[in-house]
Parts: sequence; structure tokens; C-alpha cells
Amino acid sequence: MSHAILDLLNQVMTSPWLYVALFALAVLDGFFPIVPAETAVITAGVFAASTGDPNLWLVIVLAAVGAFVGDHISYFIGSKAGKRLKGKKAYVWAQQALAERGGLLLVVARYIPGGRTAATLTMGGVRYPRRSFAFFDAIAAGSWAVYSALIGFFGGMAFENDPFKGLLLGLGIAVSITAIVELVRWLRKRRSPGSHRALVAAEGES
Repeated sequence: MSHAILDLLNQVMTSPWLYVALFALAVLDGFFPIVPAETAVITAGVFAASTGDPNLWLVIVLAAVGAFVGDHISYFIGSKAGKRLKGKKAYVWAQQALAERGGLLLVVARYIPGGRTAATLTMGGVRYPRRSFAFFDAIAAGSWAVYSALIGFFGGMAFENDPFKGLLLGLGIAVSITAIVELVRWLRKRRSPGSHRALVAAEGES
């Protein structure tokens, strides 16, 4: 079973259409968070280390640009649907986080499941200045692309002769980091009962 999956992944990773797919997934992930863009970038990083294909730097650039474009689409959607979003609990949470962190919310939310979409929609809904949005989003999208690709790359280096194990390691690291971030966030919010309730309500809405 693993050999069949590996053969399929090898075919995908050596196809020139892979770069188009990575860009498209990163764009869609900006406003449709179910799309597995991060998994795709991690997988590409694993094979870049194990087989040399695809090109790691091209993967990072296309993932970053795709994420940047997707976030701006989400911002545009939020700007058009701001009134309808105001009653949503996720919108309320993102508004509170935006008031506390400003543009840094984009960078933080990029690593929170469902958080990036809530943040970009909200920033569009409240008409957050586009220049500032673009500046912080460039940092968020770029750091996310580097983070995802390098996790896969180091996983692939650890199991250079077995990309499947490298992929499992890379995904395991990503899941572990996300779990740690969520745990720290939960512990911090627990000390602030009002904020914690808003966060829980927002996550239930997303």
C-alpha cells in the first residue's frame, strides 16, 4: 500500500504541473481552509530533500505568493460581506484579536487552524488599511511557506532513502507544533475567562 502511494507521489512530484497545483492550493486555502495546502507544501519539501524534485525554492516562492493572493481574496470577500459577518462569533473573536495585536494578528493567525480565514475576512470587513494588510500578510505568507517547506525538507533529509517515512515525520512535526501552539493559547486564554469564552465560541463557529 505504501509503495503504491509512494509511486503516485513520485509521479506527482516530478510533474511540471505540481508548481501550478501548489500555487492554486495556496490561493484556495486563503478563503477555503479545508484545502490541504500546508500538507502539499510539506510533501513537496520531503521529496525535494529525498529525490531532488521539486525545486525547494520554487515551492517556497509559489506557496508564499499563492497564500498572499488567497489572503487578499479573503480580504476582498470580507470587505463586501462585512455587515453579514458582524454577527458571527469567529468575526467577534478576530475583531478582539485585531484590537489587541493589530497587523501581527495576520502572522499569528496564519498558524492557527481556521484562524487565518477569520482574520483576513475580519480585516476586510473592518476596512483595515490595505497597505498595512499587504505588509503584514507578506510576512505571514512568506514565513508560512518557509516553515511548511522546511519541515518537509528536514523530514526528507532524516529519511533520505525512504520518502514515505520522511513525509510521516514532517506531518508529525507540523501537527505537534500546532498542538503545542493551541495548548499554549488555551492556557493563556484560560487566565482570561472572557477572552477564553470568545475564543471557544469562535472555534466552534469555524
